Amino acid sequence: MVSRCEMFCEIMCAIILPPLGVFFRHGCCSCEFLICLLLTILGYVPGMIYAIYAIVVVDRRWYADDGRYYRSLA
Repeated sequence: MVSRCEMFCEIMCAIILPPLGVFFRHGCCSCEFLICLLLTILGYVPGMIYAIYAIVVVDRRWYADDGRYYRSLA
């Protein structure tokens, strides 16, 4: 579980520079980072909205350890 201070710092980074906040949470080669980078290039506001979504909503516990990106639900 992420502490409140970490979450606050990541959200502040996401407001200033959206891909930076996503990078701190998900790493540089993740799908979330690449989507955020693309949206920020296309427009600052969509990139910022997606960055906050990726930081607050996307849960890292769903990541798999066996190389797949997400665990299958079935």
